[in-house]
Amino acid sequence: MTVKNLNDLIAEGVEGRYVLVRSDFNVPLNENREITDSGRITASLPTLKKLVDGGAKVIVMAHLGRPKGEVNEKFSLAPVAAALSEELGQYVALAGDVVGEDAHERANGLTEGDVLLLENVRFDPRETSKDAAERGEFADQLVALTGENGAFVSDGFGVVHRAQASVYDVAQRLPHYAGQLVEKEIKVLGEVASNPAKPYVVVLGGSKVSDKLGVIEALAPKTDALIIGGGMCYTFLAAQGHNVQKSLLQEEMIDTCRDLLERFGDSIVLPVDVVAADRFDKDAEKRTVDVSEIPEGWMGLDMGPKSVELFAARLAEAKTIFWNGPMGVFEFPAFADGTKGVAEAMISATENGAFSVVGGGDSAASVRTLGLNEDGFSHISTGGGASLEFLEGKTLPGVDVLEN
Repeated sequence: MTVKNLNDLIAEGVEGRYVLVRSDFNVPLNENREITDSGRITASLPTLKKLVDGGAKVIVMAHLGRPKGEVNEKFSLAPVAAALSEELGQYVALAGDVVGEDAHERANGLTEGDVLLLENVRFDPRETSKDAAERGEFADQLVALTGENGAFVSDGFGVVHRAQASVYDVAQRLPHYAGQLVEKEIKVLGEVASNPAKPYVVVLGGSKVSDKLGVIEALAPKTDALIIGGGMCYTFLAAQGHNVQKSLLQEEMIDTCRDLLERFGDSIVLPVDVVAADRFDKDAEKRTVDVSEIPEGWMGLDMGPKSVELFAARLAEAKTIFWNGPMGVFEFPAFADGTKGVAEAMISATENGAFSVVGGGDSAASVRTLGLNEDGFSHISTGGGASLEFLEGKTLPGVDVLEN
C-alpha cells in the first residue's frame, strides 16, 4: 500500500494553506459533560502541532457520540475544544455549526498556525448517510471551507472503518495524506495481522459474542491461544454446559459458541472462576466462585484470581499479544481486578520482550482508568472497532481511499 503521509504534505508546503483534518475526538463524558479520558485528544496532538508549526490554517472535523443527524447540545464538541486548546497550548475556536455561516466566517478569518474545530459532523445526517450522493454533497460543503488549494489529512483511526463523508468522501475531493496517528496504526496493526511473532496470544473481552464473531473466526486459526473473558465468556461457558445464572448471555449464540469450541477448542482459553454479584451495582455483594457454582440468581461481573493466573501464564509465553475488550465491569472498582490482572500480565510480558497491542475502545480506557503505565505496552490503538476489522482482514474504507 502506497499512502502519502504528513511529511509528504509538509514537504510540498502548508504555509498559509488550508488543511482539513479528520480527527477522532469521540471521548467519554460524565454527567457534567466533563471528559473522563482525553487519550484520543492527546493522540491527535503530534499531527496538529506539525501542521501548526508549518503555518497551515487548520480546520478539524470530528464527531462525538451518536446524535443521529440532529443538533443536540449533549453531543456538542465544546468540551473538546476547551481540552484541545489546553493541550495544544493555543486557543482553538469552535464553530457554531458544521458547514454553515459561522463555520465559513471563522474559516475565512484563520491566519497561519490557527486551529478551528467544526461542530460535531454527525449533527448533519449526510455525514453517515448510506446514499453516496448525499454524503458527496456534504463533503463538497466541507471542502468548500478550504478554498482553492486545500488538503486533507486523515488522522482519526477510530473512524477509518466507516465510509462516511468526513472520512471517505472528502478524501476523494482533495489531495489526501495519512496523519501520523493513522500512519502508525496502519504500520503496527499491519505487522500484527500479517507477521506476528509466535507464540501469538489474543485476548478478547467485552459484552457480546456477536460483536466479536468475525474476529474470532479470523484469528482462532492463527493464534496459539485465544483468551476469552468479559461478558462474552458466559455464552461460551453456557455452551460448555455451565449454568451461568443471570450473567450476560446471548442464547441465540450458544450453538455458535459450541461449534467454535469444537473447531478451535485447543486454542480457546476460558475462565475457570468468576467474581459473581447479587446484582449489577458497584456496591453489590460479591463472591469468587468456580464457573460451575454461580449462586442462583447471581451474575458474573469479573474474572476470578484463578482465571487471571491461567491467562497470565499463557501471556507470559507470548511474543505477540493483542487485547480488545475488558475482562469485567472495570468501571466498578470491586470488579476491576480481572481487567487489571490481564493488563499487568501484558506489561510483564512486554518487559520480557513481547510485542503488545491494546486494541482501543474500552481496553484503552481501562488502562488509563486503572492507573496503569501506558508506556508498559508496545502500542495502544485509538480505534476499537477499526483495529478489530483491520486484524480480521476487512477493507477499511478510510484507509483504502488514501491509497495512491
